[in-house]
Amino acid sequence: MIDCRYYQQNECRSCQWLEIPYSQQLTEKQHHLKQQLISINCDGPQWLAPFQSNEQGFRNKAKMVVSGSVERPILGILKNPNDPQSSIDLCDCPLYPTHFSLIFPVLKDFIGRAGLVPYNIAKQKGELKYILLTESIAMGKLMLRFVLRTEHKLPLIRRELPKLLAKLPHLEVVSINLQPQHAAILEGEQEIFLTEQQFLPENFNDIPLFIRPQGFFQTNPKVAAGLYATAQKWVSELPIYKVWDLFCGVGGFGLHCAKALQEKWGKRIELTGIEISPSAIFAASHSAKMLGLEQVNFQSLDAASVMKNQDENRPDLVIVNPPRRGIGKELSEFLNEMQSEFILYSSCNSVTMGKDLQYLTFYKPLKIQLFDMFPQTSHYEVLVLLQRKKKS
Repeated sequence: MIDCRYYQQNECRSCQWLEIPYSQQLTEKQHHLKQQLISINCDGPQWLAPFQSNEQGFRNKAKMVVSGSVERPILGILKNPNDPQSSIDLCDCPLYPTHFSLIFPVLKDFIGRAGLVPYNIAKQKGELKYILLTESIAMGKLMLRFVLRTEHKLPLIRRELPKLLAKLPHLEVVSINLQPQHAAILEGEQEIFLTEQQFLPENFNDIPLFIRPQGFFQTNPKVAAGLYATAQKWVSELPIYKVWDLFCGVGGFGLHCAKALQEKWGKRIELTGIEISPSAIFAASHSAKMLGLEQVNFQSLDAASVMKNQDENRPDLVIVNPPRRGIGKELSEFLNEMQSEFILYSSCNSVTMGKDLQYLTFYKPLKIQLFDMFPQTSHYEVLVLLQRKKKS
């Protein structure tokens, strides 16, 4: 069991499975996954052993609510959002890399010097709402984002920034996100960059990826790299020449698969990526250029937009990696009728995935594997490779 004083003192129970031995956590998650897929034919596919995570220190990102006072800021959580007195400082959370605990005191000092008064939800006063700290494992560089209510403190932040950069030489990207609403919304639309660099280079399995503000990126690098590598391995020997990557994010799945397929089949591979976040699409396109992939088209669109463009030259493989709500009945049925040869479904919610797979009646699962992206909790990710059933 992880030695966590926050859990032992009942200050933070985000890791609700902390007292369960890790091997038992994996058993429970595997059982839950099989229960979600019990209504489809899962006797035939290959069930691979769960991909394990480190039990602690596995996160590359800290999302800290800022409370307390400008002189003594608290970085962590609010057990009761309307009660500033319920704040818990989580700077020593064992889920973060140990060196994060050395960075947080420097950030607290900067908050005081820049006069960033923590936002008080009950009084609807103050400026600083969140601090988001992200690390590139490959480069050892950091990205820091301050979520503020207004731009009022921007001159002071700019004045104090050189001192912060001197104290934290690995700090590569610093930005201000403006979130003026009095609502439980993490970030707003406007991002103000304070450094020339606007993204962090990352690298999984020799695939260059980029972490940008307002672009989703997995928070468990070891397991994410394993997830992408597995997808790459599963499709690398299949006769696939055209790929759609829906909900593609920064392109992790599509780029891994396209690179392997291009090495196998040559320059004929076509990749189309669809993602609603322009920031993520920018990062994905940059990665494709670095890899030298020529027939690649990443577009900032809603994934449902593919249903409006009935392309007769259907893809051989459709990759879907939706948010927790799944892809839904309409898109599932569209993919079912389009009848691509393969579907690679990555899910962070096996319940909605199980429902989606029930609509995909023309497909059978070939391989299934659980990826423990979120140890100490009941959450996990799963990867399923589906093949179109042969007509009898």
